[in-house]
Amino acid sequence: MEFTKPLIKGKLIKRYKRFFTDVKIGKEIVTAHCPNTGSMKGLLDEGNEVYVTKNDDPKRKLKYTLEIIKVKKNLVGVNTHFANKIVIHGLSNNLVKEVANNDSIKPEVFFDKETRFDFLVKKGKQKIFLEVKNVTLFRDEKIAEFPDSVTNRGSKHLKTLVTAMKKGFK
Repeated sequence: MEFTKPLIKGKLIKRYKRFFTDVKIGKEIVTAHCPNTGSMKGLLDEGNEVYVTKNDDPKRKLKYTLEIIKVKKNLVGVNTHFANKIVIHGLSNNLVKEVANNDSIKPEVFFDKETRFDFLVKKGKQKIFLEVKNVTLFRDEKIAEFPDSVTNRGSKHLKTLVTAMKKGFK
């Protein structure tokens, strides 16, 4: 998957008020919108390499958006708006071996009256629910973790996935 706008490399100075990050690009300091409201534990060290995109829309309050933070040699996507787009790209291009060569991919599918999962993939007789989470907790070089803070919604999704498995879904 490619970004529609070029990525601009910078250095993280700080994040504040949840939606704001100060980034040093060359000799200039800019304020970028942070589209991730989570704690982003382990990502926000001053001096971390970051990538932002620029948007010249005159209606936008902030011209830059934080997209990626580099931590422990890993690039971590922090823009939650891209998570499902990345997954649909991977599913559609058979990049996820467990569900490669599937028969169909349906986004935003209800399992019960209260829970909607991000994708239902059908492969032969198997029906596979996928719930996508933007993972930002990176305490170990080889392991990304979810969640990075207490989340009732995330807990509910995990419990409902267990219920779906008991009913024959993968």
